[in-house]
Amino acid sequence: MTLEQRIQDVEARIQAACERSGRKRQEVNVIAVTKYVSLEATGAAIRAGLTQIGENRWQDAEVKWRAYQDEAVWHFIGSLQSNKAKEVVGRFAYIHSVDRISLAKAIEKQASELELKVPCFIQVNISGEQSKQGLAPEEVAPFLEQLKQYSHIRPIGLMTMAPFEAEPEQTRPVFRGLRLLRDELNRTVGMNEPLTELSMGMSNDFEVAIEEGATWVRLGSILVGKEGE
Repeated sequence: MTLEQRIQDVEARIQAACERSGRKRQEVNVIAVTKYVSLEATGAAIRAGLTQIGENRWQDAEVKWRAYQDEAVWHFIGSLQSNKAKEVVGRFAYIHSVDRISLAKAIEKQASELELKVPCFIQVNISGEQSKQGLAPEEVAPFLEQLKQYSHIRPIGLMTMAPFEAEPEQTRPVFRGLRLLRDELNRTVGMNEPLTELSMGMSNDFEVAIEEGATWVRLGSILVGKEGE
């Protein structure tokens, strides 16, 4: 499939998922995950209209960011080490993986120096898998309370990764759990502004995630492909 065909196919599937769940198409944003493709392929994706770009590691993203920094909105979606925050804050518009106070402190320090307020997602390990990063659901409310002291961090929503399932329907409880947790936090934690966003769903399971309320889906191989295809 060409890039244009992949974009059309994904768009049709997003539209169908929105229709099934009674949602509007504009409620769902697509992040094109370019970590497995070259500088050239990233540029082709941006020119094709995929202007929300997701990367996992600064050392892999740097050459792409320097080439296309002004042509896309950049999302940091991988696990972020505190000592790398200075390289990410100010370059990436969104950070999807805030899950510990040491990282929040590092983001706050850099954002304060740059006089920025960084929109962040709190990463939650809904499935409880040992291999997954993120806070346990019961840890999120006290974490948000602690974040109130950091004036340059703006929590906008939650992020999770579901286990890879051969049958995507089996991921539904994970995505539903994140949505319900967000709604509960909005009722119980007195924040400056409500959590509105849900970053969840990848190439294997994004349709189920959309049906359960995803506002950002992170799509790599299904959308931009992988080198060698």
